[in-house]
Order: sequence, then C-alpha cells, then structure tokens
Amino acid sequence: MTKSATRVIGKSGIEIFPLAFGGNVFGWTADEQRSHELLDRFTEGGGNLIDTADSYSEWADDEHVGGESETIIGSWLRGRDRSSVVIASKVAKYSKRPGLSPANVAAAADDSLQRLGTDYIDLYYAHEEDPNVPIEQTAQAFDDLVKAGKIRAIGVSNFSAEATEAWLKASRDNGWAEPVAIQPHYNLVHRNDYEEHLAPLAARENLAVLPYWSLASGFLTGKYREPVEQGDSPRAGAASKYAVPAGLAIIDQLDEIAKAHQTSIATAALAWLLAKPQVVAPNASASRVDQVAGLLAVGDVELTADEVAELDKVSTWAH
Repeated sequence: MTKSATRVIGKSGIEIFPLAFGGNVFGWTADEQRSHELLDRFTEGGGNLIDTADSYSEWADDEHVGGESETIIGSWLRGRDRSSVVIASKVAKYSKRPGLSPANVAAAADDSLQRLGTDYIDLYYAHEEDPNVPIEQTAQAFDDLVKAGKIRAIGVSNFSAEATEAWLKASRDNGWAEPVAIQPHYNLVHRNDYEEHLAPLAARENLAVLPYWSLASGFLTGKYREPVEQGDSPRAGAASKYAVPAGLAIIDQLDEIAKAHQTSIATAALAWLLAKPQVVAPNASASRVDQVAGLLAVGDVELTADEVAELDKVSTWAH
C-alpha cells in the first residue's frame, strides 16, 4: 500500500487502501479455496480492508446458514500477520443474532470474533437500525466493546441521518466512543438518498464514508447493456435493471473516461466515488481472481474535476 493511496477511517487513525474488499461472495459465489485466492490477490496487490458481516451468506439459499464469510476469512487469517489487514464486520441482520439490544451486540461480537479467529475487529458496524431498542442502549453496548478491546472503531450501515445523529449525541452526552464511519448505498445510479440526507452530516462530523453496492450489483462494470432474466446469474437480474437509456448514458460516459485513463469502466466508477468528499473506500467484491486487479487499480486512478462533473451531470436522474 503506497502512502499516497492511503486513506484514514474518520477519526479512528486506522489507515486503509482506498477500496474495501466485499466478503459477501465468500462461501456464496466463491468457495473457500477461491475466496482464499481472492484474498491473497487483494492483499498482495496492496489492499488491506476486508468487509464482511455475521449474516453473510445466510440469504443465499437454504444450505447457507450465515457466518460462512467470517469463517472463511478466519481460516485465511490463520498463520498470517493479523495487523496487516483491517477487518470490518457487522451485527443486526443475522437471524440467529438479530437486532441491536446490548445482550445481542455483545453475543454477536463474540461469535464473530470466534469465526474470524481473532481477538479484535477493526471496524464494527451496526448493520441496520433497530426501532425496538433505544439508541442509548446500543451506543453503550458498542462503547463496552471498545473498552473491552474487542473492536477498534464503530460504524453504522443503513442508518438514517437522524438515527446517526442520535447515536452521536448519546455518545457525546455520556462520554462513549462515537461512530467514525457510515456505510450507505451509494453509486452513480443511486445518488439521491446519500447526497441529500447523509452527505451533509458526514461532512459536518468528519465521518468516513464507505459505500456499498458501489458498482450497482455489477451494472457499473459495463457488462450488462440490456435487461436479462434473474436466473441467468445470481446478480445479473439486479444489475441489468439499470440497463435503461439513462443508465446506459452513464456507462457510455464511464467508458470514455476509462479509455482516457487506460483503465476499466468499473475502476472509473469507483474513482468517481473516491472523488467525493468523505468517501474513503468504496466496497466492491469479486468472484474471480482476474477481477481483483481492476478493483485495486482505483488506487492509481484520479479523475479530473471535469470528468467528475461530466459524470455528475449524466447521472443526475430519478433513481
């Protein structure tokens, strides 16, 4: 990881390569051996932030029970220098450990640590809001994990601006560790939710932004130019729903910019995110080893102000 490419997760001091490698594919579209190969290629290429969750990949089918991704990362970590990687995981969505009650947060964190085979998680997210638990209780539960040395930093994923502000206030009122990162759904075909509601908060509070679905389920790779049936691949249906004139205009603009930088459409789409204030690492995954280099290339690609403006213009549409 070159110093020039390094980003920092908010106020945490944790240094990362500007791309989070999505662990949602581990144990789903990539088996254990392939997942290890992917992780090897990612880290050998300079990457260090691996993003997972306790629920991955429970949603895939009846044979997946959850915890697969963390378990595979844990088996890969054995015998490696733990301090050379940054692990992000999440709690709240796993059916066996649902919600954000203090008891569940504590138990889920311990379960994740066991599956990962480590004694700390670098960045621990609340994966979604829990309307049944007062935010003060959740904030204190996460602070307890920080004090116990089980997590280094706190993040929130899929939280509204209001809920994030409430957590920050509770932390400040009580002297607890504050969230330093947010993980919103944000990309060139899904801008409004983040930009209108969360971006002002992120800027005001110096929160690191680590968007998920950065490539719109693969649409922003340029692979899907027309609608396909969901059954064609696990992700094709989700990606190709954007293959409408407004979406394809974005792909055409990305293609032009990618050629100017001698890089891929996907890399250009990730570079657009990194050009946005507070964004420190888009989240992207790969199921094939030959796809990893294109993701890592974002560390060497910086769009010009004009290129960012062109993409801003062409992607301003109702999502």
